[in-house]
Amino acid sequence: MENTGDSIVAKNASWTFGGNVADKFDAHVSKSVPLYKEGHDLVLKIADFFINDESVCYELGCSTGALTYALAKRNENKKAKFFGIDIEEPMIKNAKDRCKGLKSVTLKSMDVLDVEFQKADLIVAYYTFQFIRPKNRQVIFDRVFQALNWGGAFLLFEKVRSADARFQDMMTTIYTDYKIDQGYSSDEIVGKTRSLKGVLEPFSTQGNRDLLTRAGFVDIMTVMKYVSFEGFLAIK
Repeated sequence: MENTGDSIVAKNASWTFGGNVADKFDAHVSKSVPLYKEGHDLVLKIADFFINDESVCYELGCSTGALTYALAKRNENKKAKFFGIDIEEPMIKNAKDRCKGLKSVTLKSMDVLDVEFQKADLIVAYYTFQFIRPKNRQVIFDRVFQALNWGGAFLLFEKVRSADARFQDMMTTIYTDYKIDQGYSSDEIVGKTRSLKGVLEPFSTQGNRDLLTRAGFVDIMTVMKYVSFEGFLAIK
């Protein structure tokens, strides 16, 4: 078993968001992903341009529901509907506890591949697709594009690979320094890296843009970038 930090253990090449990870997820991810909370705030501000009284909004891979909750609370004065989707039942259980009392929120434990989308004005995937098998990504990107109303938005945040080996070496080293600064030990950093083999499969910036373009998106821009972490806004 690998010690990956924050009292989370995982087997080599077997990282999972199931089990007791859900109870420790918020603290762990906010330390592991640079600008994680700032990215949430950015999503909320961008959502203001797309959510109205009749809107439907999805978060794909909602984990413990922090972002879905924030989107619903920010738009309580509207009749918009918010759907949070996650494959892990413990995550959805935590999300339901968090969103208790918000009638505009529906949370479902299911594979993103099985979602039957309603027509939507906003779809968010916040560091989700990097954990979906590459062979399935284009299928889901295509469905996201088809589900959006004309003028609707897809907000995609992903860890990304660099364009060549020199840049990748630099970014990997900087990210390792970041995790050390967050208090993780060398053993925890190596343990997390080993656990993510074959589980976390980032594409490059261009690779993600190609997925969006093949799905049908034309208007695409980067709205956040920090080392190997990037947020894209694509409008149908």
